[in-house]
Amino acid sequence: MKRRDSLKAIGLTALSTGLLLDACKTDVSKTTEKAAAPAPAADTAGKQAFEIERDKKLHAETFFTPHEMATITVLTDIIIPKDEKSGSASEAKVPEFIEFIAKDIPEHQVPLRGGLRWLDVQCSNRYQHAFVDCTPQQQIEMVSEIAYPLKAKREMKQGVTFFNRMRDLTASGFFTSKMGIADIGYVGNKPNRWEGVPEDVLKQYGMA
Repeated sequence: MKRRDSLKAIGLTALSTGLLLDACKTDVSKTTEKAAAPAPAADTAGKQAFEIERDKKLHAETFFTPHEMATITVLTDIIIPKDEKSGSASEAKVPEFIEFIAKDIPEHQVPLRGGLRWLDVQCSNRYQHAFVDCTPQQQIEMVSEIAYPLKAKREMKQGVTFFNRMRDLTASGFFTSKMGIADIGYVGNKPNRWEGVPEDVLKQYGMA
């Protein structure tokens, strides 16, 4: 499945940038900079001393285990895979973004860790492997069970809730990254040059 099709299938294309930011309940423009910065101590412009120290502390901490991070990486790349226009979620450092969010907003920790555990249990029961050790086809089969809330079976409710959170965080991380901003073609406010009403518009209203 191409990235455009996968985004359409899971409903991401219907989300506005504002909704994506709300999903994180934080200032993701700041958070993305923190998550992507290779040397957080150097990112001090406009910050007070206590903010700098807090950033250092958060970056020094690790919440997810290597196995959990591997699972998050696979999930984010299923949600936003690489296509001909730009890279995948993991190439945009979305897993690192989610790691930072989990530390910055602790209420994400239990739902995310619990959801990752739930996913592994489901895959172990179905395929005798943890999610990351399943084949790509098996991974897609499992995700398809929880990616469509209106079609999901009742026993998949916990997985649906987890995947909704993961999808929102993935979209927020990707579309506020440099790669994601370029992907949607956002250029921000730029100076403009007024050259008058276009000729075709003047003709349309008989003012040529």
